[in-house]
Amino acid sequence: MSTDHPSPPAVRREALTQALDQLLQPALFKDHGPNGLQVEGRAEVGKLVSGVTASRALIDAAIDEGADAILVHHGLFWRGQDGRVTGWMKQRLSRLLAHDINLLAYHLPLDAHAELGNNAQLAQRLGVALYTDARGRFGEQSLGFMGHRPSASAAELAEHVSQQLGRAVTLVAEPDRPVRHVALCTGGAQGYFEAAIAAGADVFITGEISEPQAHYARECGVAYIACGHHASERYGAPAVGAHVAALLGLEHVFIDIDNPA
Repeated sequence: MSTDHPSPPAVRREALTQALDQLLQPALFKDHGPNGLQVEGRAEVGKLVSGVTASRALIDAAIDEGADAILVHHGLFWRGQDGRVTGWMKQRLSRLLAHDINLLAYHLPLDAHAELGNNAQLAQRLGVALYTDARGRFGEQSLGFMGHRPSASAAELAEHVSQQLGRAVTLVAEPDRPVRHVALCTGGAQGYFEAAIAAGADVFITGEISEPQAHYARECGVAYIACGHHASERYGAPAVGAHVAALLGLEHVFIDIDNPA
């Protein structure tokens, strides 16, 4: 008797894109690039690979996995980008087209989803209980999330974040100051720090830090933890991918391509 497991039934590409659009509501956001289907591949999808960024390494790994579609947070196209298909763009597109793989990307919509998005998933991993009232969101397009996780000190919370994400973090704070109200906005959201301060945060957790934020943290007494752009955004794409795959009966695999940034 054969021990082979049958492949999951394929669904139409349109069913996948519709399910993602209904879940993430991209029309509600003003974004830097197109959300949704960025590269059209085969009409039927049986296996979905999720990842953070549509890099050549992820595309090659998805090809090895036999993917019919790739779901990412960072896609191929951004405002102000050189539109010529040369160099790295040619390499990525040529692989997708040669293997007839669909590429779907959701940037801000994937950050913002209240349960499956990057911010919500990072909060869950860090043990931050998000506020469900008006305090729970802040900043432009309500992309910042707020919750509570009482910590004896900013240094204790930074160590917890480092252990949970498996990498060193940058902390700018009075290390012994207790913190309770935690603001999060994943990725390159250092520009949301002032909005987090105004919203009443004791600490702001994001991916990156720029020169001005170190001064704001010291002068305002609000702790700042930068834990890495990629590290802070590893959790939304697989959560959304797994949810939609279960909804449609697809096979799903998350592939994490390491990135020190």
